[in-house]
Amino acid sequence: MAGAITVTRTDQDIQTDVLDELTWDPRVSPTEVGVTVTEGVVTLTGWLDSYAAKWAAERAAHRVARVRAVANDLTVRIGPSAERTDPELAAAAQHALEWDAFVPVEELEVTVAAGWVTLRGAVEWEYQRRAAERAVGRLTGVRGVGNGLTVRPATAPTGVELPERIVDALARSGAVEPDRVSVRVYGDTVLLDGLVHSVPERDEVERVVWSAPGVREVHNHLTVAR
Repeated sequence: MAGAITVTRTDQDIQTDVLDELTWDPRVSPTEVGVTVTEGVVTLTGWLDSYAAKWAAERAAHRVARVRAVANDLTVRIGPSAERTDPELAAAAQHALEWDAFVPVEELEVTVAAGWVTLRGAVEWEYQRRAAERAVGRLTGVRGVGNGLTVRPATAPTGVELPERIVDALARSGAVEPDRVSVRVYGDTVLLDGLVHSVPERDEVERVVWSAPGVREVHNHLTVAR
């Protein structure tokens, strides 16, 4: 029986696929985006007309197989029709957070300067922290988002079996081969090491870990295999 064939993807292959993926995503104008790849690390340059499009371009690049990391050097240029004053953006951001069911607005502060929205305060879960960033990042006129929110769980991690519970959760989700990932817990901090096949897989492992009760920090040292 013949051995398994290993397919090697060059940086040029990855660059072509990233450009194709950007073209495939209707939220991005790929003609304004430059793509270079060095040892699997993608750099995006150029400009887009919204922060949401910049985020979408970054996620599109991450979806391509064998991409190890993305450096997002895209610049947001707001057109005249989309310009908003800082007070207008501050009010819109506050309303967006209030309308998001996952965001505890009582603990948040919003500051806007030159189109950049900065969030400060504390939330109980990481998903709330990310939901707040997404809520304001989609607003017209936003040039960038600084997420200064911290995660402060209401309860402490539950027992010495937490690493096993995390591994079980990873196995249930099918996010990764559990024997390829090392999970270590130190108090309310989780350290991840090992190999994954893609950046989305790496992100999914981190998402599953953040769902564990009492976790305040996750240090994700997972490496994308080439």
